[in-house]
Amino acid sequence: MPVDPQIAGLLSMLEQQGTPSLAAGSVADARAGLTAMAGMLAAAFPGGIRTPVGAVREATLAGLPCRVYAAAATPSGPVPTTVMFHGGGFVIGDLETHDDQARLLAVGTGGVVVSVDYRLAPEAAYPAAPDDCEAVARFVLDHLEDFGGDPTRVGVAGDSAGGNLSAVVAQRLRDRPAAHPLAAQLLWYPAVDCEDDEGARYASRVENAKGYFLTDDDMRWFMAHYLGDGARAAEPGASPLRGELQDLPPAVVATAEYDPLRDEGEAYAAALEKAGVPVVATRYGGLIHGFVGMGVLSAAAQTATDETIEAYAALLG
Repeated sequence: MPVDPQIAGLLSMLEQQGTPSLAAGSVADARAGLTAMAGMLAAAFPGGIRTPVGAVREATLAGLPCRVYAAAATPSGPVPTTVMFHGGGFVIGDLETHDDQARLLAVGTGGVVVSVDYRLAPEAAYPAAPDDCEAVARFVLDHLEDFGGDPTRVGVAGDSAGGNLSAVVAQRLRDRPAAHPLAAQLLWYPAVDCEDDEGARYASRVENAKGYFLTDDDMRWFMAHYLGDGARAAEPGASPLRGELQDLPPAVVATAEYDPLRDEGEAYAAALEKAGVPVVATRYGGLIHGFVGMGVLSAAAQTATDETIEAYAALLG
């Protein structure tokens, strides 16, 4: 189907503004660009007010800055808890750029979301990010009572690079169990295969190489900063599709039609199913990479976001 008209308007605006490719600039430029775009989207909310939640607080968990969102200021009992990892190619993004995604997830699950400000490449290259995310997830699982959490309803969630990190953490927690097992994982358009093969495995890396916000050149730029020479790209900690997938928590995997990462996300969903893991996999026609942050501009993006969070909440019980 054609690109969603409201998303097409955003792409046209970015083109008219001459917005450069991430790969064409510096890391500082890319970080500033995502911050500016997140600010633009935040300003589009009615009255400039993002999705309201019951409470938000800053915290330092396992030595890392985090932000804790609660759907209700005073929960009536143990609630679902989600540890969320933001996207941004392991190079850009932070708590602020993904603030509304965390808010939506808290409201949609009726629980608590712990958003993690993990270290970024190139200053802290692989495996710093998965190590950080695993450390915070373990901390949360060890201290669930501090978050009002229900030990039977804990999950991980993330978009793009955050989807990669969620998948990696789920595998690590299965292999070295924490205080409580994960009940679910939510993977929004995840990057799950970081080996660069010039698109030989995934047609979407060629079909959607440019023109749809995230480009294939951007992905190569991200991976060069994150993985250096790529010698470790096939490790499950970098490419969870290459890991053992049995006995993982049920998953929601959402992909977008016009996304270079579409096919690898769908390959991961298929591999999970083959390994006996329950999966809710949906390709959203007409949408692009990053749609979870675009609901304020696009009704289709908001519907897709709502549906995926609802499916994830159902897995949490």
